[in-house]
Amino acid sequence: MSPAPPQPPEPPGRTAFERAEAVLVEQYPRLVRLAYVTLPPSLSRHTRVLLAHRAVQHALPRGPGGRDPDGPGGPDSPGGPLEELRVRVLRAVLAPTGRARRLLARTGRPPTPPYVWGLRLWPPAGGIDEAARLLGEAPGPVRAAFVLHRIDGLPEEAVARVLGAAGAAGAAGAAGAADAVREALAVPVGESLLPTLRNPEFDASVVSARPTDLLRRRRGVRAGWAGAAVLALVCGVLAADTSPRRTEAAPAAGPVAAGVLDPARLARVPAEAWADTARVDFTAWPARGSRTADRALLTRALGAWAARPGGVRTTAAPGTATDPPGHPPQLLYAGNVPGAAGVPGAAQVPGAGEEPGAARPGDGPGSETAVVLLLDGDRVVRYTEAARGPRGPRTLDFARTDEAGVTTAAALALTRDRGGPAARYLLAPWIVGAATLDLLRAGDAPRPLSVAADGVTAPAAVPRTAGACETWPALELTSSPRIVEKHSFVLADLGGLTPVHLTYTPLPDGPSAVPARQPREATGAAARAAWAPGACGLRELGGAGVRAVNVWDFADTELPDGAGRATWSCTRASGWAGPGDVLVRLRVPAGPPQEVVRARSTAACGRFGQHLLVGTRWRSPAGHWYLLAAGSREVAAITAGGAVRAEANGRSLTAPAGPEGAPVSLTGRLTGGARITALDGGAGGRD
Repeated sequence: MSPAPPQPPEPPGRTAFERAEAVLVEQYPRLVRLAYVTLPPSLSRHTRVLLAHRAVQHALPRGPGGRDPDGPGGPDSPGGPLEELRVRVLRAVLAPTGRARRLLARTGRPPTPPYVWGLRLWPPAGGIDEAARLLGEAPGPVRAAFVLHRIDGLPEEAVARVLGAAGAAGAAGAAGAADAVREALAVPVGESLLPTLRNPEFDASVVSARPTDLLRRRRGVRAGWAGAAVLALVCGVLAADTSPRRTEAAPAAGPVAAGVLDPARLARVPAEAWADTARVDFTAWPARGSRTADRALLTRALGAWAARPGGVRTTAAPGTATDPPGHPPQLLYAGNVPGAAGVPGAAQVPGAGEEPGAARPGDGPGSETAVVLLLDGDRVVRYTEAARGPRGPRTLDFARTDEAGVTTAAALALTRDRGGPAARYLLAPWIVGAATLDLLRAGDAPRPLSVAADGVTAPAAVPRTAGACETWPALELTSSPRIVEKHSFVLADLGGLTPVHLTYTPLPDGPSAVPARQPREATGAAARAAWAPGACGLRELGGAGVRAVNVWDFADTELPDGAGRATWSCTRASGWAGPGDVLVRLRVPAGPPQEVVRARSTAACGRFGQHLLVGTRWRSPAGHWYLLAAGSREVAAITAGGAVRAEANGRSLTAPAGPEGAPVSLTGRLTGGARITALDGGAGGRD
């Protein structure tokens, strides 16, 4: 018998394609980790997990072509399949194309992730989620460069090549990507995190999952057949009667919403859960209030959230989703509270059939409002109606709460009294003391604020949104020693559902070897003195979705002509999504602070923008004009060019000013040799 003819060799392109697939499968956890950390921090953990997996699974070339992984250097060599996969993953999460690009340009949101019915997914605590949280304020290319260089161990030139090929820097190409690499090397992420992320046993693709609708799925077969008929019946009822009570039946009748909108399935936390958990945030709040067992009220709240019937007015903080819940939310509060519910400055979506200027629940002297607070993942929802019944106007208010903690999850606004103006708050169960203070009067002592047994405060004055700024009320809260000893902090009401945490970072002292100071609570004498001159500026932040505001005194300067000593401060308002706005002021011994520069959506003056250089023209009491410049603690020398040419060693520069309006450039040299440019309304950067 003659031997069988030899089989023809497999096409090279097909071999390369299959080997690329093998590389993707082998490196899948590393690629998912890269995608997850690079995705925008404004997304929920569930959404980021799904988008990261989709980006990696779509990274394989569509055709059987591809580079041969047996080229020089192996799969991880320049141009190898692993590098090509990294480029495709980063292109998907940083620079989407086609329909994804159009969606991002139109809505500012990435493509809708795939759906996983009946489950919520998130990465385990610590590890990759901790890295994503620490890097949340940094731009996407910086987060990607951190993973590639600090975790995956790629050299800087390889990182720059991958980012450039992925279009991370747009038209700037590889040069912009190299800048992102240098910025990533300066990110002060704790070194203790890196060994955990590099551990081969740590799999970034491992996620935790919890069911959301077990009972519904058990009944799904029967309810599925009946659902269409019930829905048709409800639609007929809605067409005949559009009263609020009728419209709420629509979502509750369908099989999909039956479990989610059942008040009996609302999550309720034990009263002492906050004292026995390492996660001290809104998830540790127990259900409080006199109407937590009022099934009718809770049904109306859930139904209004899902159906948005006529007469329900909706407000949402920027970046907060208002879609119905995907699983039964957690009940935080249900009860009657004196006053009206309002969130001035928030984005408003009027309910169907609502008349402009319609009264809000609780309007009028001596009235009460029924309030329901619900927690759904990374957002809190407040439902209100008149305590006398649901026939009047109703509201839904949404606010973000992702990554909230002891301070940012310490209070929620319940109602507001427009005549005061004043507000009542529901305090966290770990708060043992409350007081009010005036930020404009640094020397005044806080005044005690009474709190009921269910955590509801007495009326507390809130800042006026218009007119003269003569006072700026704030809350000073004290945490229980069971979680933090001798810990008090300050919250400011900017008109939203969640008050804003105020902090203070004092001047650096000693040589640059002294570690950088971290923000402190705005309760001490120095913090109160720093906040007093600029507290009225908080009015500009109303409705901006701000979670915290920090005043950083980063430098001081001896003024010429014997005018005394001035302090340079940077006020940073950080939003829930990560980026923030900054305002730099020069506080002089006499007179109001002088505004120096503003910048929006910047990392400056934050954890990832610790190097700062600014300058301004200043007129002395003697009538002379000077150029004043100052830098943060690592600035070793300052050089002025253009209309003013001067140099100075140290962190401050003073020189006679040039003609008004003449351009002046400022450059600073850091102690490590790197150079920075002055903040100019965008963000200071490295040369």
